[in-house]
Amino acid sequence: MHTEKYSHISDTALLERFYTDGNNEWLGILLERYTYLLLGVCMKYLKNEEESKDAVQQIFLKAITELTKYKVEYIKSWLYMVAKNHCLMKLRNKHVFVSAEAHEGLTATEPDKESLLDKEHHLGLLEQALQELNTEQKTCVTLFYLQKRSYQEIVDQTGYTLLQVKSHIQNGKRNLRIAVEKKMKQL
Repeated sequence: MHTEKYSHISDTALLERFYTDGNNEWLGILLERYTYLLLGVCMKYLKNEEESKDAVQQIFLKAITELTKYKVEYIKSWLYMVAKNHCLMKLRNKHVFVSAEAHEGLTATEPDKESLLDKEHHLGLLEQALQELNTEQKTCVTLFYLQKRSYQEIVDQTGYTLLQVKSHIQNGKRNLRIAVEKKMKQL
């Protein structure tokens, strides 16, 4: 493990060494430093350990390719963004709902630290608000928006009538918006 041997060298210095001499060892040390961060990000989105481990390897390959093309100043936030976008694209390819806020910036090469934090914060508020919905609304909203189930599939799965399902989704969506706005005002 290189981490301990080079722990005194900053991320910026390692990146500079990589950009200066093109030695992938410097990049390897950096990627090793953030393996657990990347695994954590992948687990958060993919909810599957094996899939997350595979995703980390794919992110490493992408990082090696991309970092030879252009300069990155903040490797940690850049890697975080690459990991998040990779996971979102995997989920999107599986036809899982991903919010519009999460899709913004997918093509950005240099992350704006504040906007990344704002989006993460907003998604966190949304997750909290979802937990505050009553059981029926939470179930219907989750099935409809996050699991992309049709009205009829939700009726079949929950036993609610079609009218109840539509009502729970509409009211749940409204209550989510109100709860998130309320939480944002408290900040």
